Amino acid sequence: MFAAIQVGAADPRVGSWTLVFAQSSLNPPNNLSVTVLHDTVRIVMSGETHLDFTAKRDGHETAVPGNPAFNQVELHRIDKRDAEVKEKKNGAVVATVHEKLSSDGKELAVTTTSVGHADQITVWARSGGRKSALDPLAGEWTQDLSKTRMRQGLLLKIDADGKDGVSFSGDFSYAARFDGKQYDLRNSRNDTVTLQLVNAQTVDSIYRRDDQVTEKDTWVVSADGQQMTFTTTGTFESGQRVTEKLLFKKQ
Repeated sequence: MFAAIQVGAADPRVGSWTLVFAQSSLNPPNNLSVTVLHDTVRIVMSGETHLDFTAKRDGHETAVPGNPAFNQVELHRIDKRDAEVKEKKNGAVVATVHEKLSSDGKELAVTTTSVGHADQITVWARSGGRKSALDPLAGEWTQDLSKTRMRQGLLLKIDADGKDGVSFSGDFSYAARFDGKQYDLRNSRNDTVTLQLVNAQTVDSIYRRDDQVTEKDTWVVSADGQQMTFTTTGTFESGQRVTEKLLFKKQ
């Protein structure tokens, strides 16, 4: 039965799809903590990306070892509700992060700009922690995925290759067949993907890094072929299990 499903069957995901942010979710959500200690600020992010560093607020360069993407930062206070962080790797700026607090102090919008990548915009809701007179951005924040545009403009394009396989392109890409073999990934933190056609509307993907399974995805296309639900289960860098659900509409 399984062989009959796979041989000659078409991938139901074939086509172009756009992400519907308001109907997508991340559980548990990403969290951000900003703590002000006199002339320094400690920033801790947990979730898909883990950050933990303490830096001075005087606009001068501060070494922040232990973070994979950068090892120096500069914190600049623009005004009462705006701040800017320059992330550097060995002296060279790799990203600029602009933080803007809403007028009621309950929402924080973070825009990250880096060379060669589209701007990433995340929105955070105040979830705890005491506001500080020294810095109104201080406190505990939880990411609001319904307002976040981290994947702004994310487009998936999936094409049949005519050989019982597909080419996939989105924020990473691959060419693979439904034969149980591992295929190389491009622009991904994982190394390989294995595809399984479960039925006429469902595809499972298994991702590996260093020969270890790191992520399992399920793609389900609606009966009318106009909507696709993507559910992924993986592990944060902290070791915490996470489930993310994304909804796509066909273009």
